[in-house]
Amino acid sequence: MSARRAVGEVARRALPHGWIAFFLLGCATVPLAGYRGAISDHFDGEHSPNIQPFQEQAVQDVIAWQFARGRGEWRRIDTPPAPPPPERVTGRGEVRVTFVDHATVLIQMGGLNILTDPVFSERVGPAPWLGQRRFRPPGIRFAELPPIDVVLLSHDHYDHFDIPTLQRLERAFHPKFVTGLGNGELLRSAGIGGAQELDWWQEAPVAEGVQVRAVPTQHWSGRTLTDHCRTLWAGFVIEGRSDTVFFAGDTGWGKFYDLIHRRYARFRLAILPIAPFIPRWYMHRKHQSPADAVHAAQLLHAATSIPIHWGTFELGDDGQHEAVDSLNATIAELPARCRPAFTVLPNGGSLDVPPIADPERLMSAADRSCVPPKSESRRTSW
Repeated sequence: MSARRAVGEVARRALPHGWIAFFLLGCATVPLAGYRGAISDHFDGEHSPNIQPFQEQAVQDVIAWQFARGRGEWRRIDTPPAPPPPERVTGRGEVRVTFVDHATVLIQMGGLNILTDPVFSERVGPAPWLGQRRFRPPGIRFAELPPIDVVLLSHDHYDHFDIPTLQRLERAFHPKFVTGLGNGELLRSAGIGGAQELDWWQEAPVAEGVQVRAVPTQHWSGRTLTDHCRTLWAGFVIEGRSDTVFFAGDTGWGKFYDLIHRRYARFRLAILPIAPFIPRWYMHRKHQSPADAVHAAQLLHAATSIPIHWGTFELGDDGQHEAVDSLNATIAELPARCRPAFTVLPNGGSLDVPPIADPERLMSAADRSCVPPKSESRRTSW
């Protein structure tokens, strides 16, 4: 065993996730200067704060969590990949979504193929031998992807910004990459040029009649110990000729949902993360819970919602299926008029997204009396 593989093995055995070693070694592995730009209401020239700033967890908090964990059950699941998706979806008003894995989603609409936060590597981290190993394979083989026109990158974390996968996409399809401010440097360092970098609320056309707008989320960025919050994280709104899709990327709960709803009355589809969410005292600042996702779907007036960011990488103490179980339980406990329409897709699962049929029902579900309770897990190991 090589020296660096031995270090990685020690780190993984010392801490279940090896997160401390992960970032220490990442600091030496991927040096980044960080983005510098014009000062704005959410950027001081070097760092991006959240709309709702929060106090960062101290190192001792990370250590306290790692050594007093109540981990849920995870196991390797080697399901065969799903059949290839259609090459294009060209029917008037058609929207098709395929959940590949984690935050990787294929959105097909208006003849356009859009891929979000693509990850096809076996492990995500600063080196192929260090980082999170997947518990499920991608639901679609890379070789069976349709031609990818646009890649949306929500932020630079390894489980969303997988350089080997992005290089494969560049070689295979030469797509248009759209991401937050500052992430173009990381792409250029990987041999991928021409990315469109957006600030919050900026938009970019990606095809005739289709534009993508970056919107705020509640998260953070950084791949090392020296580049914390030096690039922008974002969600994306895809505005087609007749329908609008929201992709949240990775986020905690925040008032940004209200800001988005002020600009967009409703969404045909919302793609929302639901994990990791346990322990809540540690996760709540930057990762929304299943109950938060339900509330977000209500506030956004989303006609259909797809949960993501669960079941592939073990990032918290919640078990492999615990987030989905909690999501279903939260929805079931709501009055019928308050229940947003969620469809849980397995890796490789697809949905022909129905059109918005009843806007008044979406307004009813957004009523204050419909807010789901926050105690969405029955576990006591929080």
